[in-house]
Amino acid sequence: MSAERVTGGYLPGLAESQVQWHPLAFGGEGNRLEIAVPLLDAAQMQSLAQRVKQAASERLTVLGVSQIIEIVDRAVARLLDPADPYRQQADRLLPVVTGYDAEMVRLGLTSYLKTFRAPQLHRFVAEDFANPKVLDEFQPATKGGAVRAFGPRLLVHNWAGNVPGLPLWSLVCGLLVKAGNIGKLPSAEPLFAGLFARLLAEVHPPLADCMAVVWWKGGDQQSSSALFAQADTVLAYGGNDAIEQIRAQLPATTRFLPYGHKLGFGMIGRAALDTQRAPATARLAAHDVARYEQQGCYSPHVFYVERGGKVSPREFAQYLAGELASLQRRFPRRVLALEDAVGIAGWRQACELQSLAASGAELIGDETAPWCVAYADRAQPLAPTAGNRNIQVVAVDRLDDVIGQIERHGAYLQTAGLATTPSELFRLSQQLGRFGVTRICAIGSMTAPEAGWHHDGRFNLLDLVRMVEIEQSAERAADRLAPYAQEDAS
Repeated sequence: MSAERVTGGYLPGLAESQVQWHPLAFGGEGNRLEIAVPLLDAAQMQSLAQRVKQAASERLTVLGVSQIIEIVDRAVARLLDPADPYRQQADRLLPVVTGYDAEMVRLGLTSYLKTFRAPQLHRFVAEDFANPKVLDEFQPATKGGAVRAFGPRLLVHNWAGNVPGLPLWSLVCGLLVKAGNIGKLPSAEPLFAGLFARLLAEVHPPLADCMAVVWWKGGDQQSSSALFAQADTVLAYGGNDAIEQIRAQLPATTRFLPYGHKLGFGMIGRAALDTQRAPATARLAAHDVARYEQQGCYSPHVFYVERGGKVSPREFAQYLAGELASLQRRFPRRVLALEDAVGIAGWRQACELQSLAASGAELIGDETAPWCVAYADRAQPLAPTAGNRNIQVVAVDRLDDVIGQIERHGAYLQTAGLATTPSELFRLSQQLGRFGVTRICAIGSMTAPEAGWHHDGRFNLLDLVRMVEIEQSAERAADRLAPYAQEDAS
């Protein structure tokens, strides 16, 4: 059976016949998809970068930030419309590309897109800028003089493909600071970024040349270096090895913003462990585990559960296992690649050996089930599981004991999901923040960050701009040279 073929990427000013295309295959028997991604040589990459920079300078920088938000809002509104052809293509093809359950993708994409509507984007900008008009023109500075924020002429994005639609986040950031944007498609999900770029160009044609979406083979430093040499700022998502490879290619003057591997975990206090709250908390925790198969930087790998509630940590682990079994019936886990299956087998074997060596440790769930809960009755240091619905539950005497299990991993911490009382929430958050956690949310919300969240504790927009100041001395000097100053002198 022949595969359906679609074109990935977005190349303004380049005809398809001018470009070499590389096929990436997805799906299986009866559901095969081939996405052709562009292979540009160094000269084409350089020319494309110059075109995008020039177009952004002429057509994007003249727009007010509120106008940009309105344009993005119109594009996102179309993607939220089930009848729109762009949304229908995403719903139909993303499950084939990612292997994720189609209904999970549909629900997850809708939830994600809602964070890019106009009200959320206005909050997004206001989170970083007390006066968002500094993105449009010079504004009075509190200390005197005036200040304005300028985005990079060219912002390059190196995207990861672990979560569908992820490129939208940084691409919208680039548009809000009025940068020319070129993104590198991830081989694992080379569909959504090009689809959104085409939709945005359709919604507002003057933006058509202000962005591009490209691809290159791993190790092709000729093309990547040609692009990086044109960039003012480079954003990179992915594993730490990939990020170091990119860093090594960048000119010393290029601003580099890396987002590497992170490790999420949850903490469940005894207040959430009565016979009514515990099943509900387990249901929320299971959704955090199953959504995108723990592939996001915010996904949980360990839940620390406090003793002393009416429901014990072991009973909570059993509730969680039941919820994962229920989710499997509703949202079947994707078919695993061989390396993922091998990783899961190795992780489960290690857990089984631990259960033999230590009393109170066990694996909950049939060995053939596409999920697994590993329970430990003694404190365990934070460590990644094999993902793909394999989760560790660890009993602790007090939630404060968790700090000793995570502090050595500060560089890899990001999201912590908490189910605690208000007083515990703020007390524990002080400690978690001190040791590296940058996002604290409710259990059930770990994989759905709010609009404007500070990714890895950084500013999404402020990190991209240069602040340009007009000092009071310049204002006073200009005032002395004004025509009315000459009249006063006479």
